[in-house]
Amino acid sequence: MLARDRRYDGSFVYAVSSTGIYCRPSCASRRPQRDRVTFYAIPEAAEREGFRACKRCHPSKVIGTDPAIALVREACRALDAGRRPAVAPHRLARAFKRVLGITPREYATVRRVTRFKQELKRRKHVTPALYDAGYSSPSRVYERSGAQLGMTPATYARGGKGIGIVFVTVPTSLGRLLVAATERGICRVMLGDDAGKLEADLRGEFDAARIHQEPGGKLAGFVNAIVSYLDGRAPHLDLPLDIRATAFQRKVWRELQQIPFGETRSYTDVAERIGNRKATRAVARACATNPVALVIPCHRVVRDDGALGGYRCGLERKQALLEKERDSRPS
Repeated sequence: MLARDRRYDGSFVYAVSSTGIYCRPSCASRRPQRDRVTFYAIPEAAEREGFRACKRCHPSKVIGTDPAIALVREACRALDAGRRPAVAPHRLARAFKRVLGITPREYATVRRVTRFKQELKRRKHVTPALYDAGYSSPSRVYERSGAQLGMTPATYARGGKGIGIVFVTVPTSLGRLLVAATERGICRVMLGDDAGKLEADLRGEFDAARIHQEPGGKLAGFVNAIVSYLDGRAPHLDLPLDIRATAFQRKVWRELQQIPFGETRSYTDVAERIGNRKATRAVARACATNPVALVIPCHRVVRDDGALGGYRCGLERKQALLEKERDSRPS
């Protein structure tokens, strides 16, 4: 990518968090900072995460030479169009696992939720949005999308209308920290590189809520507690929350809060502790949709082989958090 080597076009794409755009390796655009870059095997994987194709290099039009990648891309286009891929299920599953690390069903579920959210924002009504997104009934919407919407579909459609949210961003040893709260408790905690981007993400998720910056008041106490934790002076965070979740998410998040400071658990460990060993991937999704980083310590969950896995605030921050906790753990 740094060499803009055209031989690797079609082998992968890279996405930039600060711009929301993904490119082919040879793109002539200015090179971003490393901690803002995520690599994806195919364009559809980047689009699944909400990135848009670069209008300069048109990465989605590149055809790779790997037959598995071509197969997965063709299947993704079929799933996006609501069609069943014309490939044997076992062969397709193997290709998806190799290229994307997920099953075709998991890909289709995420894409459907993305379409549903887009339709909700456009139409402002649940019923037409759910059918346009491909759901067969309202019950399927609540079952499949509730975990990713963070609130009921009707409330999300209104962009959080009627909700009052105050927020503040402050500098920390791990970048900018955003803390937002309703009158009931904390609704968002996130780390990032840019305060404006963190605020834009908050306003984008709750675009009809009454949101304003409030550096003092009750937020000051919340922020002081979280900063003290980041500095190693307060190993335990016990703060009031106002978050919306499915029953499964709540079960996972409660288990995450039981992981001792300075220790980690694998996704399989968490799945076993909530009584469903086969729910490893669902546990990973629950971690990925955690709206209050640090307070619910999803950074303490790693892969079975000890690798970091994912973290929406960035893998470098996840590594730094774990190292800070290990160094600050009482002997």
